[in-house]
Amino acid sequence: MEHSSDKQALYKHEVLREWLIAEAADTDDERLRITLESIGDLHAAIACVVRSYLEDLTLVAALGIRLDEMQSRLARLEARADEKRVLVTSVMEQAEIKKLTEPDFTLTMRRTLPPLIVTDESAVPAAFWIVQAPILDTPGLTSALRCGQAIPGAKLGSGHPVISVRSN
Repeated sequence: MEHSSDKQALYKHEVLREWLIAEAADTDDERLRITLESIGDLHAAIACVVRSYLEDLTLVAALGIRLDEMQSRLARLEARADEKRVLVTSVMEQAEIKKLTEPDFTLTMRRTLPPLIVTDESAVPAAFWIVQAPILDTPGLTSALRCGQAIPGAKLGSGHPVISVRSN
């Protein structure tokens, strides 16, 4: 004979399982949603979501590596393009060519405005300095509050639960 508390726990688990299914329906992970609908046990449903979470973390890591590789390739291509721009500029300058017209592009060379070179910041008059508002030292403020110091205008918020998953 089932106790009332057992029935309540079973009902709560069913409600939470349905909630997991509903939340999964809002994601773009169709496979997870379909799998969750076929699972009748809350623990198994949670395990299913965690496995999907671990797969997502693996994809995130793999994409991060790929992005790093692509960023390196981008940097190489940018450097190569810049080297070609410098080469063409140098050759055109030495040959005193101001304009080159081709069927697919027109190339012109001109001098830029002289750049600013600050040789001694302390000698620059105050009129050329921009005063900025102070910036809050949030790491220092957090550290002081965690050490028990009372600071007007600031307090520590409530922590929130997090999960930790170790894969075997």
